Amino acid sequence: MHDLQAPLVGRRRVARDAFVLGFRAGPIAREVRAGQFVNVLLRPGPLLRRPFSVHRTEGEIVELVLRAVGEGTGRLLELREGDRVGLLGPLGRGFALDPSAGRVTLVSGGLGVAPMPMAARQARAMGLHVCWVHGARTAADLCSEWEGDEICWATEDGSRGVRGTALEAVPEPAGQVLACGPLPMLAALARRWPEAQVAVETVMGCGTGVCLGCAVPLTSGVYTRACTEGPVYRAGAVAWERLPAPAHAGWET
Repeated sequence: MHDLQAPLVGRRRVARDAFVLGFRAGPIAREVRAGQFVNVLLRPGPLLRRPFSVHRTEGEIVELVLRAVGEGTGRLLELREGDRVGLLGPLGRGFALDPSAGRVTLVSGGLGVAPMPMAARQARAMGLHVCWVHGARTAADLCSEWEGDEICWATEDGSRGVRGTALEAVPEPAGQVLACGPLPMLAALARRWPEAQVAVETVMGCGTGVCLGCAVPLTSGVYTRACTEGPVYRAGAVAWERLPAPAHAGWET
């Protein structure tokens, strides 16, 4: 785990209200795995760090995807190139790809797109066929960038791809399933593919296992910490009805 002062080196829009910010953070870029996250600290600003799944790495660059949903993300989108933020990471437990699966399906809804480019790259490096299924409210809200061997789109208004949620666009056989997105989507996915791996979005404080603010209830009756035992879980192991939704999809940042 590294605690760095990372300068902003790039920004691009990837959907109507979504942007990718790139920060130079070589030690984190070299170690992070798909599904892990970083905690971002702005100074001066809010006391707590904010969690972001790592979207992609390019050499020394760590990319994060976000939209303005609160004070933290609003201020991040106001940064200019060269401005620095504190990046703590990589944190958490990421996806565990099965090299014998042959095929992996990535299912993302909205800002759940965040960990998928890294997952796609790691899967293809293992020789797996990658199908990425991405859903959003409208075509304008779909992420314009994707990686893998095939892409399936879904929109709630039918403006692109399948009319409905990302789950309704998943082709069979799905192979190994990895997912990230709104909690209702993940809960429904768990009923269909209980062995899927899901990256859970929940309220988070310290991000290092100390504050216990990110407790995730399991069907076994115990609670674990999303920041250390997660954020990736077996879908069927999470007690979805007892998991509180974050203030905003994609973590409030």
